[in-house]
Amino acid sequence: MNLSIRQEQSEDYKLTEQVVKTAFETAEATDGDEHNLVARLRKSDAFIPELSLVATLDEKIIGHVLLTKIKIGDQQADSLALAPVSVLPEHQGKGVGKSLISEAIKEARKLGHSSIIVLGHPDYYPKFGFRKANEWGIKAPFEVPDEVFMALELKDGALHQVSGVVEYSRAFFEKETWQER
Repeated sequence: MNLSIRQEQSEDYKLTEQVVKTAFETAEATDGDEHNLVARLRKSDAFIPELSLVATLDEKIIGHVLLTKIKIGDQQADSLALAPVSVLPEHQGKGVGKSLISEAIKEARKLGHSSIIVLGHPDYYPKFGFRKANEWGIKAPFEVPDEVFMALELKDGALHQVSGVVEYSRAFFEKETWQER
């Protein structure tokens, strides 16, 4: 498998959105809007182009991961949200998602970010070092089980003085109609 990970380019946007849409068509937990979420996040102040990565196989995009800016608590501590991670169904279970997430974490560290928050599977994300966010007193802005809301320190002690509710970009909560695209 000739897999490579690279920064998403603007000419990739439509294809990436189709990959995201296809990846979530059979997902257990989905609102069917993940591809539109990616488009909204790209237009927001939360977007960091260097942290929008695609996985390619023989130069064909087969996966995508996005890290965007968020704030935590009254301290308004800077952090990142990991969402969504998408891999075409025929390539799932082959390490593509793992490669995307690992590279995104590496890039975020390289860019000097201090932490990442994820809402995800409690058996998957701990493999990357994620732990329950409530260990730091960090809470989701919506009801979710503690075991699926996780945080990762990119720098030792980065979350030591941080607690409170995560403030996601408004793009996570807005719905866009097809006329706005």
